[in-house]
Amino acid sequence: MRVRDWDDIVSDVVESKADPDDWRAVAGDRANGLGEDFYVGHPSSGVYHLKTYAKNPFEVKGVGTQVARKLDDEIGSFFPEQEEASRFAVQSPPEDEDDAEDKAKRLQAVLQAHADAPTTPGDLFDDMMDALESPAFGPMEYDQYDRPDRLDDLSTTFEEAEEVLNAELDDLIEDDEVDRGFM
Repeated sequence: MRVRDWDDIVSDVVESKADPDDWRAVAGDRANGLGEDFYVGHPSSGVYHLKTYAKNPFEVKGVGTQVARKLDDEIGSFFPEQEEASRFAVQSPPEDEDDAEDKAKRLQAVLQAHADAPTTPGDLFDDMMDALESPAFGPMEYDQYDRPDRLDDLSTTFEEAEEVLNAELDDLIEDDEVDRGFM
């Protein structure tokens, strides 16, 4: 297991070239200590585990690793399905002004189409992510005040990674001399 900066893990997700709308995630408070746990998985790209904390309002720090190479049926059962969850997305900034204008036009067309026809919020979200060329999006179970049961199930399944990432994040927090995260 290779522990890396959390930004590197997000870059792996962005650069995976996996079908963007097949990602699923579970996140919530860290079980012991400051910060949050985040698992994101894709059937062909695997499962990644990140632990982060907000050092201040402008800086998030954290660590992560890939805990599984594939999202199989057993591990997949810990992740939410489309119809039962909130949504998440990973966004890349526009490459230049022309790219930003192109995305804005596509987004405007999506909003107009959805205003003219009866659709679901989920369909609107999916179409918006397609228009923005999001590299990863999908259902997410998240609790900003506690831990979803599925998060505990994943932590138990990947117990070794949990211990290593906890130690690495605790070292980051100690090195930063942060007693509590910014909220």
